[in-house]
Amino acid sequence: MLMKKPDDAAQSIQRVKVGMTGLAVVMLLIGLASAIFSSASSETSVAGGAKADLVANLATGNDAAATADREPLAQLGIAPSTTGNSTAADAAKP
Repeated sequence: MLMKKPDDAAQSIQRVKVGMTGLAVVMLLIGLASAIFSSASSETSVAGGAKADLVANLATGNDAAATADREPLAQLGIAPSTTGNSTAADAAKP
């Protein structure tokens, strides 16, 4: 039968202590991160943060710009426009 040496038991206890300490630190970090993210998401107005009405106005401006850029060949006068609206390129043609 194989007998353990006395320092093997002390080494096993030391490993268990280190493992439990590591587990406690990880749990503490997860709790801290959770508290930070929940407080950040519950705030409606953050200093230097995005304002909802400004973002909405920017989004509608981007939609208008995207609509105008759908037919770049028509704007250059290379292909006819399919929307029927005259663009700046059509007005600049001689």
